[in-house]
Amino acid sequence: MARIVMKFGGTSMAGIERIRSVAARVKREWEAGNQVAVVVSAMAGETDRLVGFCREASSLYDPKEYDVVVSAGEQITSGLLAIALQAIGVPARSWLGWQLPVQTSDAFAKARIEDIGTDALLASMNAGEVAVVPGFQGVHKGRITTLGRGGSDTSAVALAAAVKADRCDIYTDVDGVYTTDPRIVPRARKLKRVTYEEMLELASVGAKVLQTRSVGLAMKEGVRVQVLSSFTGDDAPMADTLPGTMIVGEEEIQDVERQLITGIAHDKNEAKITLTAVPDKPGAVASIFTPLADASINVDMIIQNIAHQSAGSASATDVTFTVPAADLARSIEILNQARGAIGFSEISHDTRVAKVSVVGVGMRSHAGVAATMFQTLGARGINIQAITTSEIKVSVLIEEDYTELAVRVLHTAYGLDADEVAA
Repeated sequence: MARIVMKFGGTSMAGIERIRSVAARVKREWEAGNQVAVVVSAMAGETDRLVGFCREASSLYDPKEYDVVVSAGEQITSGLLAIALQAIGVPARSWLGWQLPVQTSDAFAKARIEDIGTDALLASMNAGEVAVVPGFQGVHKGRITTLGRGGSDTSAVALAAAVKADRCDIYTDVDGVYTTDPRIVPRARKLKRVTYEEMLELASVGAKVLQTRSVGLAMKEGVRVQVLSSFTGDDAPMADTLPGTMIVGEEEIQDVERQLITGIAHDKNEAKITLTAVPDKPGAVASIFTPLADASINVDMIIQNIAHQSAGSASATDVTFTVPAADLARSIEILNQARGAIGFSEISHDTRVAKVSVVGVGMRSHAGVAATMFQTLGARGINIQAITTSEIKVSVLIEEDYTELAVRVLHTAYGLDADEVAA
C-alpha cells in the first residue's frame, strides 16, 4: 500500500465529464489499496473569470476580499469531485483550506504555506476515505488566502510533504518532461527521470511543465514528483505503470554524469533594457537595480560594457539587462523616475528577444558545454546578445526570430535527438 497525492489541473477538471474521468482514475488507485488525497485546480478559465469580476468591481480591490472570490473556483471543483467519487462507490469528502487547516503567511493573493494540519486528514485516509483538497488556498488568522497563480502545484507538493506521501502525481495536459518542446523538435525524447535541480532550472528558464515554486518545495522536502497526462483515455493503466517523468534527487539516478545535457528550454517572455552613459563609479549599478528590486521586478541577464568617455570628461559605461516582458513598462517608468540618481543618458528597450538555455547536471564534470553552444549558434549565424550561467545551466539571449532554429540545432548538437520521431 502506498500513500499518494494526486493533483489535477484546470484542463483535467474542465466540466462534469472530465471530473467523472478524474474520479474513475482516482478510484483505480483507491481500489489498489492505496491511501489517496487529491488536490484540484479550478475549472480551466474559471480563475481568470473570477479575477475579472474583482477588477470590474474595483481597480483598487482589497486583496483579502480578492482571495475570498478567486478561491471559490477550487472550492467548487473539490466538492464536485467528492460527489463524483461518492457516486461510483468511493468514500470521499472535501477538505477546504481552513478545515485542515493550511496555514499561510499574511501576503494575501501571493501567500506562502507555513504549515498544514494533518491529524484529521490522516485519520480519514487511514479509514479508507479519499480526501479531496482544493489547491491554491489556505488561511491566515481566520481569513482565506491564495498562493498566487499556479499555486495548486505548490499545494499538492506541500500536502505530499505534510502527509509523508510516497509520491505526488501531477496530472497535466502533457505526458511528461521532454528534452525540449516536441512541437519545435519532433525528435524530442521524454525523460524517465529528472533531478530536482534540473527541473528547477528548466522551469525557471521557460519549461511550462511545473510551476517553479512547487519544484523548489519538492527539492527542499524530498517529495518524489511524477508528471503524467490526464488525457490518456478512461482505460489508462495505473499511474506508476505509465511512462511519465519522475522528478527525484540525484541519488535515484544512476550514472548522473553520463547525460551531459538533460534539456533545452526557451522563453520569449523577455525584454532587454539598455541604459547608456551610466557614470562609471562605485554604487552606480546598485542605483539601477535597487529600485527594480524594491518593486519586486526580477532582473535576469546583466552586461556592463567596458568604460568609455561620455559626452563630458567623466568615464561612463553602458548597462544592458533583461526583465520579464510583462514588467517592461513598469521597469522603464521606475528607471526614468530614478534617472537623476542613476545619471544615465538614454534608455532603450527591445522585446524581440528570446532566452535559450541548455540544462544538465552533467555540466559539473564536463568542460566545453558553453563552447559547443556558442559554436553551434555561430555556425548558423545566430548572434548572442547576452549570456548568463549557473553550475548546471548556460543561457543566451538571441533575436526572437531565431528561437526555434536555435532550439533545434542545439538539441542535435548535444545528441538529444530520438532515433524515431515522437508520436
